[in-house]
Amino acid sequence: MKRIVSLEFSELGEKVAIELNGSQSPKTVKAIIESLPIKMTINRWGDELYTDETPVRVEEENAKSIVNLLDVAYWPEGSALCLFYGPTPASKGNEILPYSPVNIIGRIVTKPANVQDFLKSVEKTHVSKKVPVVLR
Repeated sequence: MKRIVSLEFSELGEKVAIELNGSQSPKTVKAIIESLPIKMTINRWGDELYTDETPVRVEEENAKSIVNLLDVAYWPEGSALCLFYGPTPASKGNEILPYSPVNIIGRIVTKPANVQDFLKSVEKTHVSKKVPVVLR
């Protein structure tokens, strides 16, 4: 099961297209699709954007301790979504490490021209002001 959804950053007038793909975590992807739209606040941890708790509740499903660049994952420990634009504070060498194991649910389709500028803008407008984002 594949589906394109968008994460809307209202303050920036930006949308990030995400391809949800149930090949690795089908139960998780199904639960997310059934919960759409999801309104949540967002945070930054290194080059990872992650949401506050979502209404989705799923256990670990083929959870990974290492992710790839532009992976999108569900973090069972925090019931949150994670977008990996690069290394996190836990990363070692070229490996991108989440805080704890995550269920891979898809990939970021629209990568900004300058990732660092995008992350700084998100931090300034959405993270610091706690302005919600919406996944549709």
